[in-house]
Amino acid sequence: MMRVLVTGSQGYIGSVLVPLLLEAGHDVVGLDLGLYQGCEYSTPLAGPGATLRRDVRDLELRELEGFEAVIHLAALSNDPLGDLHPECTYAINYQATVRLAGQARAAGVSRFLFASSCALYGRAGDAALKEDSPFHPITPYGDSKVRAERELVALADRSFSPTFLRCATVYGIAPMLRADLVVNNLVGHACTTGEVLIESDGTPWRPLVHVEDVATAYLATLAAPREAIHAEAFNVGLSTENYQIRSVATLVAEVVPGSMVRYAEGGGPDPRCYRVDCGKLARALPDFQPRWNLRRGVEQLYESFKRTGLTREELLGTRYLRIRRIRQLLGEGVLDPEPRWVGRPSAQPQRQWDDARATPRSARPRT
Repeated sequence: MMRVLVTGSQGYIGSVLVPLLLEAGHDVVGLDLGLYQGCEYSTPLAGPGATLRRDVRDLELRELEGFEAVIHLAALSNDPLGDLHPECTYAINYQATVRLAGQARAAGVSRFLFASSCALYGRAGDAALKEDSPFHPITPYGDSKVRAERELVALADRSFSPTFLRCATVYGIAPMLRADLVVNNLVGHACTTGEVLIESDGTPWRPLVHVEDVATAYLATLAAPREAIHAEAFNVGLSTENYQIRSVATLVAEVVPGSMVRYAEGGGPDPRCYRVDCGKLARALPDFQPRWNLRRGVEQLYESFKRTGLTREELLGTRYLRIRRIRQLLGEGVLDPEPRWVGRPSAQPQRQWDDARATPRSARPRT
């Protein structure tokens, strides 16, 4: 058992990861700014008894004392959000990450698992990329991950082990569903309109991984021997799960009855094109065994969307599209461009934070 702080605990990946950590016996404190509160999918959001409304940019060194590991998921989470306000993307995904890691090291935290991304490979073509392949990020989101990794690895020492989990493009059902991820989006369009809508020319390559396999990768990394993961980067997924977008669309059309592939007018080649080799992760963490492939994931999405009666308005609204949710909050004036809440406290009282860190999980209320 470890005392673990999970930032972004109520995001897409966090909503799947936290219950797994608790089930494995870890003592978990969640931290989340709450930007997507009220955007839950059909399943209730489970989490630790202590989930604190806090901006990761505001954490102080003393608040990290007592944790043995930090799993840092909090970020502006995709390319459209990164392009909306590039300065904030760098401030949160890069500068706040490096600051948090430095404070964690000074506070005695031994492991720091960073949610990096295969997006840092950017424009790479058809070759299967390993972790030492060159970076070619083409968006502020991808570039922020490159910069963060480079500075975090310099913090590694005998007592502080950063690890970089470069996730492939994630898909699958989660309590905090996202419809702005390519597989989820294609299945959603097929279910709600009968069209598998491709926004590009369909030729770009993408590595794909199910959200549950991502969560189990974090769990396995947390349990791994230090020498296996110390200052190492891992592509998270399966080497066999690299697909061109047009192949994904064809599979979706096979699974969703009555649907057909359609290319959006004016959709050209997407410069984001990369395949990855995930062999290093399999060798370093033999206990990590991904359970999902793309067909099973598409079938899961289809069955869930059919069961819940997902509508086109829901798919394209503010509930499951991150950038539309942020724009909604900005338009309502409750969020400023930083982004920070306007007229709301950015943190819970210090006593609540201290109590959450000090109270054993067994004594906390479960939610």
